[in-house]
Amino acid sequence: MAHRVQAGPVAANRRWIAVSRDSLYNRGMWSPHLPENLRIVRERIARAAERAGRRPEEVAILGATKGVPPERIREAAALGLRLFGENRVQEARDKIPQLADLDLAWHMIGHLQTNKVRYAVRLFHLVESLDRQELARELEKRLARMDRRMPVLLEVNTSGEPSKYGLPPEPDALLQLAEFVLSQAPHLELRGLMTLGPYPPEEARSRRAFARLRELRDLLSRRLGMALPVLSMGMSEDFEYAVLEGATEVRLGRALFGPREP
Repeated sequence: MAHRVQAGPVAANRRWIAVSRDSLYNRGMWSPHLPENLRIVRERIARAAERAGRRPEEVAILGATKGVPPERIREAAALGLRLFGENRVQEARDKIPQLADLDLAWHMIGHLQTNKVRYAVRLFHLVESLDRQELARELEKRLARMDRRMPVLLEVNTSGEPSKYGLPPEPDALLQLAEFVLSQAPHLELRGLMTLGPYPPEEARSRRAFARLRELRDLLSRRLGMALPVLSMGMSEDFEYAVLEGATEVRLGRALFGPREP
């Protein structure tokens, strides 16, 4: 369990997160025990939310299931998780049908190639990685044929790392794609923004990246005159920083499921 440390605000916050994270490590490895991991993750979210003056219920936990077998997902569902995300369409095609008897919501959280859209629109409830007009056009075309609407998030590269996908963290870039979605893609429902934090995570850099996403969301919401309630940011190594900066969804893999199989 985390123990609060009396110090200056920056030092205290850094120490609190470091102590909290220790409870999920076992000699440098995440625990393989899902019920205990979930309990600890919920406690950590609650503490971060309290420090930010928020309610823990404002933060949804998405189980990031890349490399996680279906039986582990069933275990997570039995513990109350209903929101899951996949990075790769092919893995989702193999896995999601095996879990069709469960009432789960599936998000596409990885880079989506246009040639995989025809599968994605049948597998996922929401796409978190919309980052270009070409992809919006293909999603719209496929969804129109199905007479179906799909929520989407715009992916933003707030860390500026060249290895990451996403729109540049500039208002004009976001506004251009958002206006295209609203005017040219009536089967897409814009719900918010998504980002990946910088790697390796470090408090000041991570919080700047997450704060930037929140600022861009707020600006875009004002410019468009509409609510954008979803901020998907924060993963296993940095989700407390994201909660402190306003995340409404954190995407957790190792923190829940332990290390992936080699």
